[in-house]
Amino acid sequence: MQKRDGRYYVYDNPIKKSHSRAAEKWQRMFIKKFNYDPQEAYSLTLQENPYLGPIFDLKNIVRTEGTSSPAGSPPPIDPETGVVISTIRMGFGHYRIAMAGASAARAMGFTPYWLDLLTIPGITSDVINWCNRWYSRWSRISQKSALFEKYIWEPVTTGEPTLPVLSWLLNSWIVGWPWRFLKTNVKDYKMSELFGNLHQALPQEMPILTAHMWNSMGAVAGGMTNVVDMMFDNWPMAFQLTEGAKHGVQSPSGYYGFRSMRGFDKSGKVLKPLPSDAIHYTGHHVDHELVENIEADCAARLRRVHSREPRRFMITMGGAGAQRELFKAVIEHCLPLIREDKLSLFVNLGDHKDNWEWLQGQLGGRTEQLHSHFDWEDTREFTDSIRENPVHGLHVFLHDNIFHAVYATNYLMRVTDVMITKPSELAFYPIPKIFNKRVGGHEMWGAVRGAEIGDGTIETRTIEHTLQAIDLMANEDDLLEMYCDQIIKNKKIGTYDGAYKCVELATGKKFTRS
Repeated sequence: MQKRDGRYYVYDNPIKKSHSRAAEKWQRMFIKKFNYDPQEAYSLTLQENPYLGPIFDLKNIVRTEGTSSPAGSPPPIDPETGVVISTIRMGFGHYRIAMAGASAARAMGFTPYWLDLLTIPGITSDVINWCNRWYSRWSRISQKSALFEKYIWEPVTTGEPTLPVLSWLLNSWIVGWPWRFLKTNVKDYKMSELFGNLHQALPQEMPILTAHMWNSMGAVAGGMTNVVDMMFDNWPMAFQLTEGAKHGVQSPSGYYGFRSMRGFDKSGKVLKPLPSDAIHYTGHHVDHELVENIEADCAARLRRVHSREPRRFMITMGGAGAQRELFKAVIEHCLPLIREDKLSLFVNLGDHKDNWEWLQGQLGGRTEQLHSHFDWEDTREFTDSIRENPVHGLHVFLHDNIFHAVYATNYLMRVTDVMITKPSELAFYPIPKIFNKRVGGHEMWGAVRGAEIGDGTIETRTIEHTLQAIDLMANEDDLLEMYCDQIIKNKKIGTYDGAYKCVELATGKKFTRS
């Protein structure tokens, strides 16, 4: 990002001087709030990841100042054999993308190094925690207030027009500028410049995959030269761009939107396009073990359909813990079907212990069909035990760490017939899906993508329509058969190869499917 004549330029597109000054003011607010030291140096080392280390050989990047050194001699951070997987816990989606990158990197012979900016003490965790608190707050309010969702949250998350009287709120620091416009990109980059010192502690040529634009921006600001941003969602928004990085986009429509900078100017001005070497259509970011087993898993789904086994449904709670009303309605609707042995239901509560307490209250004494799985070994053993055997009842999953909370959905996916999910990052996964109501307008286009490539429903925007989709999937065969067929076809044309392609962009090594 360059600054000339008192204004910033994003890919040679100028930002108003007033917006440039506002972005610098935003940065100064964080500098003052968190006593930022521009000379601060970081010392980084590796530790074994106790949760996904046994699965991906995953190593955590940790800061050593002020803490005891890891036991033994940790392996060095090696730019030849390792790939940094940089993410943030902000909901579950950015962890999910990062896990896909780690899985693909390991399958291609690299050691994945996990860098969560929220786990690094200092300005990174201070700033992001502050932002995340606001994001989670507004996200939850949007689920409780239809007016807030319609006139505030959807316009912020899409950049679509709203009532003029509310424009002051959208352009204030309270909610933040609409994410779609270039002025927001500058604002985010100036904030993320404060993460540059951390990234200067890594080898500058180190391959790094980022699952959030703040990670990408911080890496570029720190001088890293081999940054690949695994882009999220299917709705192009300017705040996702990082000049100096390569961008891995999951859909052709997303590619065109970013390439042409379409809609990134509030007045509708045609902008200078993104250079072709800065953006790449990669396909969906999906874990290696899921892509590798698509044919076998779809065949197992069809076998269960034709043998009339109870249909297996999974509903997942996101990282913000929203949509309790929907969860309650789905479970209430499924309980009679579970008793009739027409379906079994997997409920992944992630790491939200308070939602388990809430769910118990909702169930009351109706626990005769309930089975709980609250540690990883139990989750893994249960999942492995039903690969070839029928399953019955209501199964609730809850874990005490975010790694198992997120990965449990991935692990269960292979033995699940239908996943019920909002059209967030799970929209891109190769499993038949019922898309329930979105949380934020940007998620709408994930459902559009899934419906058009044929591995999920359209967005069921009301609870009644979600329940209708459950009944169709539980009692009829045609939709499951069609979705499985489409998933296999999509694999053949590389639709789900995004994680491999991003590793290729970062390392120069090509993935060869065995």
